[in-house]
Amino acid sequence: MIEINNNIIEIIRKDFKSAFSNPIVTIVIIGLIIIPSLYALLNIQACWDPYGNTGNVAFAIANSDKGASFDGVNINVGDELVKDLRNNDKFNWTFVTEDELRDGVYKGEYYAGIVLPENLSKNVVSITSDDPQQAKLEYIVNMKENPVAAKLTDSGSTAVYNALNAKIIEIINLAAYGKLGELQSGLASGAGQLASGGSQLASGAGQVSSGASQLSSGAGQLSDGAGQLADGAQQLSDGAGQVAAGTQQASDKVNMYNTEIHQATGYIREHTSSSAIHEITDEIDSRSDNVAGKVGQLNNGAGQVANGSSSLAANSQLLKGGIDELAEGSLSLAAGSVLLSNAATQALFTAAASLASSADSLASITGINETILGDYFYAPVKLDRHELFPVPDYGSQVSPFYLVLSMWVGALITCAMLKPGTSEGTKYSPLEMYAGKAVIFLILSLLQCSVTIIGAHLLGIYISNEIMFILSCLTVSGVFMIFVYSLVSALGDVGKAVAIVLLVLQISGTGGIYPVEIMAPLFNIMNPILPMTYAITLVREAQLGLIWSNYIPALAVLLAIGFITVIVMLVIKSKADKITHYFEKCLEESGLF
Repeated sequence: MIEINNNIIEIIRKDFKSAFSNPIVTIVIIGLIIIPSLYALLNIQACWDPYGNTGNVAFAIANSDKGASFDGVNINVGDELVKDLRNNDKFNWTFVTEDELRDGVYKGEYYAGIVLPENLSKNVVSITSDDPQQAKLEYIVNMKENPVAAKLTDSGSTAVYNALNAKIIEIINLAAYGKLGELQSGLASGAGQLASGGSQLASGAGQVSSGASQLSSGAGQLSDGAGQLADGAQQLSDGAGQVAAGTQQASDKVNMYNTEIHQATGYIREHTSSSAIHEITDEIDSRSDNVAGKVGQLNNGAGQVANGSSSLAANSQLLKGGIDELAEGSLSLAAGSVLLSNAATQALFTAAASLASSADSLASITGINETILGDYFYAPVKLDRHELFPVPDYGSQVSPFYLVLSMWVGALITCAMLKPGTSEGTKYSPLEMYAGKAVIFLILSLLQCSVTIIGAHLLGIYISNEIMFILSCLTVSGVFMIFVYSLVSALGDVGKAVAIVLLVLQISGTGGIYPVEIMAPLFNIMNPILPMTYAITLVREAQLGLIWSNYIPALAVLLAIGFITVIVMLVIKSKADKITHYFEKCLEESGLF
């Protein structure tokens, strides 16, 4: 064990002596320390605020709008848009003719351009007519010139589009504003008329109630008269009965008397033959027969009168009962009319109050400042943005990716420039060679990381947790160097190739800039096994907002990847160090490597 330690220390001393034995070697080593930091810092600076530096991006505008008339006023939406864009510094707006625009975008003089057609204003104001026409802009973009510029100019076209829509909404608002005023006036008038109609209905319902009361009173009087009529009819019936009885008695007496005359006349006829007596007696017989007949008729009539009087009395009772029901119905009608009056009046006054309230609301709307009204209709719903872990600039947001990437690049460049050494032909074992040479590589990685950290502070990137940021960067840099060094130490140039392939895969597969979910399925599969996936998480958490439940698992996986790589590569180096040396020797002898 002591011999192994001495051999490792001896290798370390030789490396440090070689590093300062020649000024050129020292300069190269210093370059190895600085270059990786430049890779990160220059990229971060380049994209510090890409969307805030579009003022120099050429964007052409061709205004061919001939204007239109709206509500008696001449307007030109194209001229107003141009005026607004002259005060907009988002792009380098260049105002040209339509032919110049098309030719300039075609040749790449402008990244993009928008043509405002001659019927722009006419179509805009047509929204207030019965035949509205859609206003159209022509957006021309050169997709070949620059992929990012094409995306940036899309935001420029959106700005023009939004400005045009704002003008359209302003015109709609002005038209709707006047219509709202008319509607408010009509509602107020209708509310007044409805309230007046409610009063008239209440008055009419009162008259119905009063008439129903009079009807009830008259029905009561009619009921009383019907009662009296029934009483009189009963008395008449009783009198008629008495008359009938009297006439019956008279008839009986007459019949009795008639018999006795007849007897007298018969007696006279039997004892006298005087013609005069015969004539007298005949006359008496005739008259008595006549009287008897009349009395019989009177008796029959008196009976009919008695029967009719009984019917009249009975019908009079029925009439009295019907009149009583009529009186009760009249009282119900009076009460119902009062309820109708109250309910209808209440409903009408409620409706009138609602209309009046609506009219008042519209009156308040039509009194709003037109600028405020336009803002409301242009954006009636406001989206409140709440940022978690806010970052002041885009450069700080992407810095975890570029910092970690620079650490991998630094390890790759260092392992490509310095020889990891081989035990073949030396007194050292593969383990001694691996451990002894690893020290200078690890020290260089820490120096590279330190320069990068200093540069990040000078650049002004946002750091949430200073101590954790420094420790995280040093940890990532050390693990990356051990990882790449182990590959190259065990596999030689093959190890370098593997490190380069991993670099390419990790640029897109770790989700450092673009979400890995939008990448090809291959990157989604590889993401969990790539070292930079966890390294970016460590730096991001420490720099932009630390969540321990994210940080600790990422740290554990990263250290595990490094540890497993070291163990595997040591096994390979101990078994294949001779083969690796032979492979590299063959490449060197070819004169190409």
